[in-house]
Amino acid sequence: MNPIPETLEKKAQEIILRYPPEHRSAALVPVLLEAQKIVGYLSPEVETWAAETLGVTPVHVREVISFYGMMHRKPVGKYHIMFCHNLSCSIQGAESLQDYLEKKLGIKAGEVSDDGQFSIAAVECLGACGWGPVMLIGEEQFFQLTPEKIDNVIDELRQGRMPKGDTPTPLIGNVGLPTT
Repeated sequence: MNPIPETLEKKAQEIILRYPPEHRSAALVPVLLEAQKIVGYLSPEVETWAAETLGVTPVHVREVISFYGMMHRKPVGKYHIMFCHNLSCSIQGAESLQDYLEKKLGIKAGEVSDDGQFSIAAVECLGACGWGPVMLIGEEQFFQLTPEKIDNVIDELRQGRMPKGDTPTPLIGNVGLPTT
């Protein structure tokens, strides 16, 4: 049985068509991100499939996955919370806030909650140094964290609602744009 869903095969082909045939391998990052979105994480089977699909070596696929902090080689929670630990966020209390979050969720960084809803990762930088401490959940960034703000975000997630992140969101390139 093929562990690669048909929806992923189809989406990968759509992504690959955006690139000239001689640069097919340039689709690796977008294909891996789509695979992770559909499958949940980048298993060894997904790595092999990506290498074969794009005509690159399995080692190259593993190098790319291990380079990018947003790519996961093991299952993560439905809400994967990345907590910035770069100098700017650390100076503003990121470690103590992550400790607070870990106690609140009953898990440590690198773990998944028993219900599969939450996981935490300490990451090097989320690209919002001026608004630290920062956490990222999916594509939503939350700035200037406090225990109360963390409580509000987690409460929303526990109710199955993804709260809207703070703006501007430098991660997706709208720094300086007016908020709506």
